[in-house]
Amino acid sequence: MVYIMEILTDGGCRGNGRASAIGSAAAVFKTKHGYQSWTSSLPAYPPPTNQRAEIRAIIVALELALEKFDRLDHNPALDVKIYSDSRYAVDCMTKWIYKWANNGWINYAGNSVANRDLLEEASDLDDRLKEEGDVTYIWIPREKNKMADEICNEDMDQQCDDSG
Repeated sequence: MVYIMEILTDGGCRGNGRASAIGSAAAVFKTKHGYQSWTSSLPAYPPPTNQRAEIRAIIVALELALEKFDRLDHNPALDVKIYSDSRYAVDCMTKWIYKWANNGWINYAGNSVANRDLLEEASDLDDRLKEEGDVTYIWIPREKNKMADEICNEDMDQQCDDSG
């Protein structure tokens, strides 16, 4: 038996790259009865960026998929599909992450890979989940990711309210 999980992800940042920036990551699971969503506010340090938020959203999705798998009564093979409107995040997980890991986290230009901390965490979670089945990262246009985008923006709105 194969257990299918489909997860929409989105990350956002307000004040991208500035010390006062805020960021959020969201994961939305498609379920038989609708949707379940989770958010994760990014810490103030290192300063949030759009890229860090998008990768964090994938981490949230991977963590939740592993938690959900651990709660199952049986041990099916997994088929996990993670959707993102970030080409950067999808390309990190599908094209670049293994090259970077094999190159000591140095990119093509000879520089240290940006967001290495998050990418290493995502890679570890991805490896763990792939022990249970397939994990696929799929880019989708922004207009097909409205639910995750709304959840992400609600979390950033809450952060603004809490700090104001």
